[in-house]
Amino acid sequence: MNDHNSMSDLPAFRRRGGLRGRSLIPVGGERDVSVNRVPRDILPLPPEDTQRNVSWRPGIFGALDIGTTKMTCLIGKGEPDGSIQVLGHGWRRSHGIRSGSIVDIREAEAAIRATVGQAEEAAERRMDSLVVNLSCGRPLSRLVDAQIPIGGREVTAGDVQRLIAEGQARAWMEGREVIHTLPIGYVVDSIPGIADPIGHQCEELATRMHVVDMNSSALRTLDAVLQHAELKLDGLVASPFASGVSVLAAEERELGVTVVEMGGGTTSLAVFCEGKLLHTAQIRVGGLHVTRDIAGVLSTSLETAERLKTMYGAAQMGSDDQREILSVPLIGENSDRLVRLQRSKVISVIQPRIEETLELVRQSLDNAGLGRLANGRVVLTGGASLLEGIVPVATRILGRPVRMGKPQNIYGLPETAAASAGFSTAAGLLAWAAGADRDFGDISVPEPKPRGLVKRLVGFIRNNV
Repeated sequence: MNDHNSMSDLPAFRRRGGLRGRSLIPVGGERDVSVNRVPRDILPLPPEDTQRNVSWRPGIFGALDIGTTKMTCLIGKGEPDGSIQVLGHGWRRSHGIRSGSIVDIREAEAAIRATVGQAEEAAERRMDSLVVNLSCGRPLSRLVDAQIPIGGREVTAGDVQRLIAEGQARAWMEGREVIHTLPIGYVVDSIPGIADPIGHQCEELATRMHVVDMNSSALRTLDAVLQHAELKLDGLVASPFASGVSVLAAEERELGVTVVEMGGGTTSLAVFCEGKLLHTAQIRVGGLHVTRDIAGVLSTSLETAERLKTMYGAAQMGSDDQREILSVPLIGENSDRLVRLQRSKVISVIQPRIEETLELVRQSLDNAGLGRLANGRVVLTGGASLLEGIVPVATRILGRPVRMGKPQNIYGLPETAAASAGFSTAAGLLAWAAGADRDFGDISVPEPKPRGLVKRLVGFIRNNV
């Protein structure tokens, strides 16, 4: 007699009123007598024995988001309830940054000093080192395969390190530095899906790794600017990766999701599935391009264009936009004049740029080589994602379900909850510093070649796990 039949012979109160997780219940709850359906008993999954609790590193940590339009420094700590508490923040307009890259060292240093100093004053604590976002140096994302012979014995931690070192050697490119080394999964004698191979006995051990690297000279410039500001680089995290850490639920990362972080100078994306980061990409178009479009078409200042975008901008036309009239000051010979125009005129400038940006995102996802893994829900975040009506436009262009994302389980951010999407990267950096990196298995081992600049600069894996 099979398990189903033996269970069906149990008394009705055992099937319907037994302990939760052990009983057999009709699909959909109570029996639907109105349609004379015969209920089907199903065996539900047993409840989880233990609920996973977030365990933060002890201490206070700092994070610095160097953006094209703004810089944000957060100082905070992990709380026992799994949240992050911001103790102090600095929030200043960026200078010396273009499309995520440092173009003026002195201006960038001054902006960093002011931003970090503001956060230190609020937190009443001086920070010597910070986790910083990676947006400069044209970061690239690649999948790399590696394998080593084991010879039928038990796999050790040293073997895993050798395998990762082999993968990093394969990933090495002249003039580039590896920032993230993320094993997607291990293969033990052609058996895939092994989370931790240590203890398995096999002939061959293999892995596929997601590697993110950057231009070496850009890394040296970033480190020099931080040193001039009397700061050390404690870690580098790809900007969309950090945003995904802060705005996504663990189940979303497990099922498959793409984060699109719409910043001022760039739009970046990160694809997650089965709890792993599979792909990142950067598009050199952002909210500042929208501002420049408005300023150019309307012959007004960048300051006015930014205000028009923020207060009256939208990603698509509405029924009342032609009736709403705006007064816009001009620049140049007619700088003392105000021009009256319809709100629809402003939106007609914004809409093509937003559509272009989203089409580039779609093209990037389609060309990522991930197939159906890149077809899941899209979560929009970042300051440029706050335009009215952007979700339906993104849903239409991307051909995927879309929702807005803002940082979760973090308190004390500089802005209200409605605008907190602009601080997603900074919030993710702070969570990474406090211990969220443990969920992703970012691995650091000695470099196979004596070029290990990034290993001296960046301590991704701390020993006090």
